Amino acid sequence: VEPIEGDFELTDKVEPIMTLIEPSLTDTLLDPPMTLDSMPTKKNVVRRRSKKAPVVDKGLPSLSLLDQYFNTTTGYSASVLQDMSRLVENILIDFNVDVDVVAVNPGPVITRFELQLAAGIKVSRISGLAKDLARALSVTSVRIVEIIPGKTVIGLEIPNKEREMVSLREILSSAVYQQSESALTLALGKDISGAVVIADLVKMPHLLVAGTTGSGKSVAINTMILSLLYKSTPADVRMIMIDPKMLELSVYEGIPHLLTPVVTDMKDASNALRWSVAEMERRYRLMSLLGVRNLDGFNKLVKAAQERGEPIKDPLFKPEMGLAENQEHPVLKPLPNIVIVIDELADMMMIVGKKVEELIARLAQKARASGLHLILATQRPSVDVLTGLIKANVPSRIAFQVSCKIDSRTIIDQGGAESLLGNGDMLFMPSGTSLPVRAHGAFVNDHEVHQIVSYLKQTGPTDYLDLVVNDSVDQAGVGFAEVGREEDPIYDQAVNFVTETRKASISSVQRRFKVGYNRAARLIEDMEAAGVVTSPESNGSRQVIAPAPPAL
Repeated sequence: VEPIEGDFELTDKVEPIMTLIEPSLTDTLLDPPMTLDSMPTKKNVVRRRSKKAPVVDKGLPSLSLLDQYFNTTTGYSASVLQDMSRLVENILIDFNVDVDVVAVNPGPVITRFELQLAAGIKVSRISGLAKDLARALSVTSVRIVEIIPGKTVIGLEIPNKEREMVSLREILSSAVYQQSESALTLALGKDISGAVVIADLVKMPHLLVAGTTGSGKSVAINTMILSLLYKSTPADVRMIMIDPKMLELSVYEGIPHLLTPVVTDMKDASNALRWSVAEMERRYRLMSLLGVRNLDGFNKLVKAAQERGEPIKDPLFKPEMGLAENQEHPVLKPLPNIVIVIDELADMMMIVGKKVEELIARLAQKARASGLHLILATQRPSVDVLTGLIKANVPSRIAFQVSCKIDSRTIIDQGGAESLLGNGDMLFMPSGTSLPVRAHGAFVNDHEVHQIVSYLKQTGPTDYLDLVVNDSVDQAGVGFAEVGREEDPIYDQAVNFVTETRKASISSVQRRFKVGYNRAARLIEDMEAAGVVTSPESNGSRQVIAPAPPAL
């Protein structure tokens, strides 16, 4: 791009903030930036409807299932950018802040002005003028970027009058996404200069997404799921989808990647998380016995043994488990990654309660090497939902537009999300950094999702595991099956405890014997069936009927 005449330079990209952004790949950049007079609107964004895609050998969907959008824009003129730069300088001079605009980076949704501060000017002086700048520039909001890595300038981001459409097809067809080798590549959108932004869920290893209604959160979840489906077969990735609202994720019902039908009942949701903890522990025991450190090493070892014709026998199998007639000792097979998507975490925690937070924390702390990954989404970014326990174990976060700076700090531990524009405008903060990347999420239509789901249903049948949502896994995650009173080894001790203390509550049994909620509830129900305690009254309390055990 030719420099503009004047004392600043027009560039077509900004310095990369994270290695996830590849601005050096020029074929992934947008067409020339937008002009003030020719921004994309419903009239000048041309959409080409998708066509039926042929079945491919690997079973991955074709890009022709996605709509193709053409933005008929030309870009800012040099004179317009110069006028805007002089306007920014003059406005700041009115507030006794001396700055020089040294570069302008026009993008698909916003334009960033790079400001060189005069000697002795603090960044905090400009940060405090954000609302005054927005008023003077006649825009909805401005965002001050206090630190730009590798530069001594600060950034002033001003929204364009109209925004350019960022389509999912454009992101998935980019070289950055196509060349990514990870089976868990997430397509996020484009940064402020138009470079494609992707992320690797394996490296994250969990993701927290939060934003108010209408901020683009649900569309972003759909684009992430579709980017996984375009990259991986069911042999590579299996999914557990939890959808309390019964609307957002139910469209994926029936695809072969699911481990269980889309979970809408919150009791089943807690059971699914409990099963995930048990599966995590089982995988760690396998890896420990085989001497590998992660799922990738485990799968390479198992595949190498299969290619040699010497499959590895399952070391966790015990003879007392029994074998069917003519059945051989089970052997190990490659294990897929498991992605757990929770659409509305706030509603789930409101219904199920504290135990969900503990299960999520256990998965977030340990599940990375075992191949289990979480994508958590909520539209209520309050501290009772995004607790310190969850935030400490989910360092990768995406903040969409929120109503106030407090909510922004709850999500990404800093302000900025309150100045976003909505409709997919996001701040992506990868793990290991405190500098968020501003990106504009890709858009995908409902009919595109339906077409991809219909195609995937034709590639193979579902392979559900009934154990995922049943209540046979103890909350402690050790795989202890809940059994009846005649087989439960602590039933007699629990009866003695209840009759001695005259307290027939599930929580007291939990605390006394350090067992999960389901197991303690089953013990109390068995006592009711045996006549030890009464059925629950209107307030949930029970009376102990059986006499206390005789004193020794």
